[in-house]
Amino acid sequence: MHKLTEKIQGAQLRKMICGAASVVEQHKQQINELNVFPVPDGDTGTNMSMTLNAAAADLRKLHEPTLTKVADATASAMLRGARGNSGVILSLLFRGFSRSLKGLEECDGRQLAAALQAGVEAAYKAVMKPAEGTILTVARIAAEQAVEVDEPCFETVLTVAIDGATGALAETVEQNPVLKKAGVVDAGGKGWLYVLQTMLDVAQGKEIAEPTASSEVKEQADFNEFDTGDITFAFDTVYIVRKFEEDVDLTPLRRYLDTIGDSIVIGEDDEAFKVHVHTNIPGAALTESQKYGTLELAKIENMQMQHDDLAAGRAARSTDDLEQLEQELENAEPTVAAPEKHYGMVAVCAGEGLANAFRELGADNIISGGQTMNPSTQDILEKVNATPAEVVFVFPNNKNIIMAAEQVQPLTEKKVVVIPSKTVPQGISAMLVFDPDAGEDSNAAAMREAMKNVTTMQLTYAARDSDFDGHDIHAGEYLALNGGALFGNDTDMDALLRRMAESLNNEGKEFITIFYGADTNEEQAHNAAAIFSAACPDAEITVMNGGQPVYYFLISAE
Repeated sequence: MHKLTEKIQGAQLRKMICGAASVVEQHKQQINELNVFPVPDGDTGTNMSMTLNAAAADLRKLHEPTLTKVADATASAMLRGARGNSGVILSLLFRGFSRSLKGLEECDGRQLAAALQAGVEAAYKAVMKPAEGTILTVARIAAEQAVEVDEPCFETVLTVAIDGATGALAETVEQNPVLKKAGVVDAGGKGWLYVLQTMLDVAQGKEIAEPTASSEVKEQADFNEFDTGDITFAFDTVYIVRKFEEDVDLTPLRRYLDTIGDSIVIGEDDEAFKVHVHTNIPGAALTESQKYGTLELAKIENMQMQHDDLAAGRAARSTDDLEQLEQELENAEPTVAAPEKHYGMVAVCAGEGLANAFRELGADNIISGGQTMNPSTQDILEKVNATPAEVVFVFPNNKNIIMAAEQVQPLTEKKVVVIPSKTVPQGISAMLVFDPDAGEDSNAAAMREAMKNVTTMQLTYAARDSDFDGHDIHAGEYLALNGGALFGNDTDMDALLRRMAESLNNEGKEFITIFYGADTNEEQAHNAAAIFSAACPDAEITVMNGGQPVYYFLISAE
């Protein structure tokens, strides 16, 4: 007979999180298919899986997995790896969960209930307008049920929480009109139930296959292609310093290192910080760093000599014991570009044509992504940090990326202003009104106002059969969207384009830009332009190669 698990420790929690990553990965397509909207976009299951796998990857590297360390590592990795709204909410649930477990060596039933409740509070606090019938509802009711038990047994409380989550998930069909019509439960809530169920399976001693790290590594680079004259700073320097004080500010150190080298990466926890820098005077870097703590470990390698050895076919000399540390440092925190100007801009889009449009409007960095692949908080953070400005405006250009962008703000020393653009045309309209001489608040207000004046229409295809918002949709049909809402469907692309054009003409739109996608040729683009010109005789029609995936046409109208 199975003996109930009264308490868990760090090793078990790690196994639970890694197991959940594996289970959600296995069921991500099933979760994706719960997305009611018939547009081919991947979304919830994919985003939750990638967010969990970010945590699993870090947890596999964790030495001495105490409860606090596992919880902290999970929260930190999920925060940076969060993708899409579902991934961000998942990371917030675990952030509150982690804080509640901080300082504990074991977690019993009452502590589990408190942690689940803390996770819910963190998630609800971050969502401006929480809607019922979502992952938030499922997590809230699970936590409420757990708290009411007032039971010290971990497994008992978790079982009750799962029962609550199961019932709440079933109710999401009734709470959300769109879900009710489609007859499906909430996708994010389903993912959260998988997480809780996996935690219970591990508590009961069931074996869960953990995800394995995958990477594509080039066998051997051709070092003869590189010129040693390109090596400005010869010494690759990596070291660890044990802090004198827990809350020490390392900003002055970063600034100093920037004056003597490049490729600077500083990662830290409460006890120590780790530095990676390329410099010609490694001793100076070490001496300066010792103002903040005691030198613990160091590696210094001459990259120029390594290059010469490799180019000659000889094995390069290296200190192998710190190679793993260096890799961790490189992945831990991106280099922060020194500010060369007051304002900078980062935009998210997919398609080289759209990327060029944003660059021409002043975007410093482009993040490749959008409907089919939501970038993570870490992806956005890296581009923000790489922007040489004090204040960085971020344009998500997709409603499912806004929350991930907002999570960047506390992770960087730069001031981040997220402009909540839900479409590429909104982002373009916002950037057009940017005034370099105005304040950030004035610019943000002007950009938000500009977005109100633009209409975005999109043409794609139906990925599945659906009965949506009064439309009987069949897989493979053309779909037209207006502002994210379904406008119409048809087997005839031209007929649907004509209806879209007539709608814009009725709205009195004067400027219409048609971005054609990667799966659209120039002939089809010119045909679309002709249809819009005929239906909108008073409008100025512009055609551009956007190169975007999924959408045959992306139409901006003002």
